[in-house]
Amino acid sequence: MTTFLPPEMIEDVAAARHARAAARSRLRVRVGTASFPVLRETARGFALALSDAPRLRGHVDLYDGAVHRTSCLIVASEAEGGEMYYEYKRATPIADTPAIDYERAPDAPVALLMH
Repeated sequence: MTTFLPPEMIEDVAAARHARAAARSRLRVRVGTASFPVLRETARGFALALSDAPRLRGHVDLYDGAVHRTSCLIVASEAEGGEMYYEYKRATPIADTPAIDYERAPDAPVALLMH
């Protein structure tokens, strides 16, 4: 059985799919003061709706809700199916605690009790 859909209907279905994915996603890309919802993320990059995002390049920050998750250098890779895919040149996770510059023993105490 073969089905044929007019091009306008295919575009409407794709737009609805992107809108639903953007509404469900908590992940956002922030560039300066602008913020864009991430449609999908992979190990090598992420995709934004082509209609929303400009051709981004350089430093961006990824947020999961209000939590700053990753600082990235990106390059625009390809546009396909109403999505613009960006690849990471560098993706540095943001730590909750400061980095230590010494080796911590695995059995070291978490805190010292003083009296």
